[in-house]
Amino acid sequence: MRTSFTLATLTLLLAGLSPDSTSARQVDPAAVDALFSQWDSTTSPGCTVAVSEDHEVTLARAYGMADLEHDVVNTPQTILEPGSVSKQFTAAAAILLALDGELALDDDIRSYFPELPDYGEVITVRDLLNHTSGLRDWGSVAAIEGWPRTTRVHTHTQALDIAARQESLNYGPGEHYSYTNTGYNLLAMLVERVSGTSFADFSRDRIFEPLGMTRTSWRDDYTRVVKGRGIAYRPDGTGGYRMNMPFENVHGNGGLLTTVEDLLRFSHALETGSLGGQAFIDEMHRQGVLNNGRVIAYASGLFVDEYRGVRQVGHSGATAGYRGYSARYPDHGLAVAVMCNVASGNAGRLAHQVVDLYLGSALSDPPEAPTASVRIPRDRLVLMSGRFRNLRNHSLAVLDPTSEGLRGPWGRFVPQSGTRFDGPGGRAVEFSGDDAFTLLEANGDSLAFERVSAWEPEQEELESLTGTYHSPEAEATYTLDLRADRLMIQDRYGDALVMSPLYRDAFRTGMGIVRVERDDRDRPVALVLTQSRVWGLRFDRVD
Repeated sequence: MRTSFTLATLTLLLAGLSPDSTSARQVDPAAVDALFSQWDSTTSPGCTVAVSEDHEVTLARAYGMADLEHDVVNTPQTILEPGSVSKQFTAAAAILLALDGELALDDDIRSYFPELPDYGEVITVRDLLNHTSGLRDWGSVAAIEGWPRTTRVHTHTQALDIAARQESLNYGPGEHYSYTNTGYNLLAMLVERVSGTSFADFSRDRIFEPLGMTRTSWRDDYTRVVKGRGIAYRPDGTGGYRMNMPFENVHGNGGLLTTVEDLLRFSHALETGSLGGQAFIDEMHRQGVLNNGRVIAYASGLFVDEYRGVRQVGHSGATAGYRGYSARYPDHGLAVAVMCNVASGNAGRLAHQVVDLYLGSALSDPPEAPTASVRIPRDRLVLMSGRFRNLRNHSLAVLDPTSEGLRGPWGRFVPQSGTRFDGPGGRAVEFSGDDAFTLLEANGDSLAFERVSAWEPEQEELESLTGTYHSPEAEATYTLDLRADRLMIQDRYGDALVMSPLYRDAFRTGMGIVRVERDDRDRPVALVLTQSRVWGLRFDRVD
């Protein structure tokens, strides 16, 4: 059920904002309603959306139900969670303390967290802000232990304990960009340790109240009653819904309770300087720089990039059944916020569809697929195709010959020379001989691959791997055994996954790539697990 624009108008008037300002874009609210029509129902959860033009809210709409049990409709004032959109608020708190002179963004985080190991390299506060610390994601490690998020009431104490157990990093600080919630939970704790007050209170006093964000707080206690909060849901597979709430107390990485209108108030502050002046604006938008000099898109809880040729500053988020997206288009005076209380609500796609309505002709069409500049004989393409190992995360990429070039996991690539092939999304593949190539990403990153052979291990080889393996870093024990000639990996709780051979001593599993380490007598002595947010986690053989 769509909340009427009359209700949204009343809310804006009470907030001292004018919904009647004439937009040069003249977007019909009915066109926005059409985008959200899937959620315009009294029998489903839904979404909320707000748009501001030149720092003035000109549209606020809501669709679907906030609470299916009690027949409460969503309104633009319904309090939901935007997931990782929350990170920019955590970054703002740390930056305000830096501007106060209470900390420096280039400080070693161990000066605030002596619990963390000395990795031999300095991790700075700025590394936490930009996901360049190399710290493993605590939630991913907890899942490996057997306690994924939503299965236990995780706390900051537990998150810090997991971080402190890690004997190594994913990579050296500043070597790569890799998204990790650990950094933002540490930032929330850092604000508390430096300010001497709770992160929730600091945020209220220094951010929420000064900006008039009267319906915003942190979910620092998931049992607290929050008036006006919408319940999160997920589809149950039969046309209905089940509740899908975030039952945890960790916050800073996510956990913001807010409305789409309050999100826009913060977006405005990121441009006007009303919160901390120009210095605050500059620090919030300072993009991370890797050790090799490459500038990354991430900047203190914000992605600074483009959408269809237009400069975009924003972030997406997902926590349990909540979904969120908030972005600004500074060159056009536009800001959009969308939140949904259903896991199947694609807040980012909906927000971009709204942007399409408002910016229209200012947007460029998606780039056309690249065309071949040279022709390479098929027998040569066959030689270049095959199986290749990613040297960073050990995943497998298979390249197949096509009529024009090569096809891989990233799409079709066409030759520009005898060694370079261009593909979708600005990606390119550059060969160095027939047995190695580099994937060049549009963002400047590069991934090295080397040729590997398919591996079909004999029964005896698989039997030699069976046994028990333990990781003190994850506090997890896994058992490998054979079942119907298939190698299985099982945790302490009896959950088992198939280990599918990729190449020599490497397997694909449902939790990542597992590699076998051997001693100088070729005996298997350890397993090494790599997944997106945990690299090189070692399990030593203990039987």
